[in-house]
Amino acid sequence: MGIRVLITDDHPVVRQGLRLYLGMDPEIELVGEAASADEALALARELRPDVVVMDLIMPGMDGVAAIGALRRELPDTEVIALTSALEEHYVVQAIQAGAIGYVLKDAEPGELLASIRAAAAGEVRFSAAVASKLMHAISMPHPPEPLTEREAEVLRLVARGYSNREMASILQISDSTLKTHVKHVLAKLNLASRTQAALYALRIGLADVDADVRLS
Repeated sequence: MGIRVLITDDHPVVRQGLRLYLGMDPEIELVGEAASADEALALARELRPDVVVMDLIMPGMDGVAAIGALRRELPDTEVIALTSALEEHYVVQAIQAGAIGYVLKDAEPGELLASIRAAAAGEVRFSAAVASKLMHAISMPHPPEPLTEREAEVLRLVARGYSNREMASILQISDSTLKTHVKHVLAKLNLASRTQAALYALRIGLADVDADVRLS
């Protein structure tokens, strides 16, 4: 089964470019296109995509608000923020809202495709430099609900950038059990995404940004 993707951007030419990019990968299935955040929410509720690529700056509801709504309503759908410039406040807002990652609009097609595949697999990827900035810029839960020993191990593996399949193999559990543990971790820490969880793990020292984080 392919990775089901919904793209959102208010510019037709950008959507056309995204459509061409996604068509390069036989593993990705474009299930819908939205020209606004409201349309994206309606389509996502109907189509239940694996990944939504969301423009951050649009008329009406902006992408950040839409990301938050998607993560609350469809927690199994990952969201990648699409930005025209790597401005820290936009990136921080997107991650705070629950995006698992972000891609620049002028990125190479391979970068976008890799980000979509990583998001679908539950992988958290960012550079060490970006991780260092984000973990200090994003607010963290206080006090968090204590994690079990297994949940803490899942959190550490999330921070190290392992995919769902890799984590399940390491812990010798099923993919569905692994996903349940991830959901419990996010719920206990009151976090909206794996990226937020990874940044939390880095901040509390459960993982090391230089030694453990997989570079994007």
